Amino acid sequence: MPAPALPVLAPDDAGLARAAALLARGGLVAFPTETVYGLGADARDDRAVAGIFAAKGRPAFNPLILHVADLAAAQAIGRFDARAERVAAAFWPGPLTLVLPLRDGAGISPLATAGLATVALRVPAHPVARALLAAFGGPVAAPSANPSGRVSPTTAAHVVAGLSGRIDAVVDGGACGVGVESTILGLDGPAILLREGGIAAERLAAVLGETPRAAEAGARPVAPGALASHYAPRGVMRLNAAGAEPGEVMLGFGPVACDLNLSKAGDLTEAAANLYACLHRLDAMGADRIAVSPVPEAGLGRAINDRLRRAAAPRPGALA
Repeated sequence: MPAPALPVLAPDDAGLARAAALLARGGLVAFPTETVYGLGADARDDRAVAGIFAAKGRPAFNPLILHVADLAAAQAIGRFDARAERVAAAFWPGPLTLVLPLRDGAGISPLATAGLATVALRVPAHPVARALLAAFGGPVAAPSANPSGRVSPTTAAHVVAGLSGRIDAVVDGGACGVGVESTILGLDGPAILLREGGIAAERLAAVLGETPRAAEAGARPVAPGALASHYAPRGVMRLNAAGAEPGEVMLGFGPVACDLNLSKAGDLTEAAANLYACLHRLDAMGADRIAVSPVPEAGLGRAINDRLRRAAAPRPGALA
């Protein structure tokens, strides 16, 4: 059965208002930036962000880039030092993403940051992206608007071909001008070039007054979610458990007896949306030993299991 037609919205006031309303309701909307088309969702809405991973078939909950309207909006989410302010002044709006410390209480879904204490921020230059962000009035998490592993889209037609039936709409802003992803610069410590992109490293160095280091393989991956052990509760986790053993707290999935449940209905999108909140609650409960129900290895279940395996991986300081 063919996928339903994907609504293509004009980049006019009516189209942008509809796109903003879809985002406000937790929908998924693709939109143009100067680099590639992004697949946007409200970065404050756990379930909406989970929907991005579901639509893309993304294999792991890696951090997403948050698109914001201006520097002030970015400063409300990330902590800027003098270097970040200089670079933002020089290259924003534009194809540059800054990875900065996340402000406490910023209200960002932990799925969008992969549970990290940092956040990836960008102010795009494309006029349609800027108009949509202004109409929506909040941060939009947006990786490239293509199925995971496929070529990044640079036209609305590419988005339609890849994501029809999976998302709510695409705003057609024509072909993207840059056509490669944004440069990612980490400034939560020493300056690190996490990804080459639309802004050359030499231009960054001229503004920074130093040459950013290249990311070291295995030490600071481009996608921090690729670390063997990433965000994890303090307790030891036992996966694929049929039930809790004495002394264990049970994190359930589906209609099972448990202390916390990712989704009583067995809904993988709901489970993804609840994942980080449940891991934080396990810490708050002081859980030393945690049993986790099996989660189907299908669709978003693959991403949930990837994160659970990383959370359960041996790590320094874990309780024995």
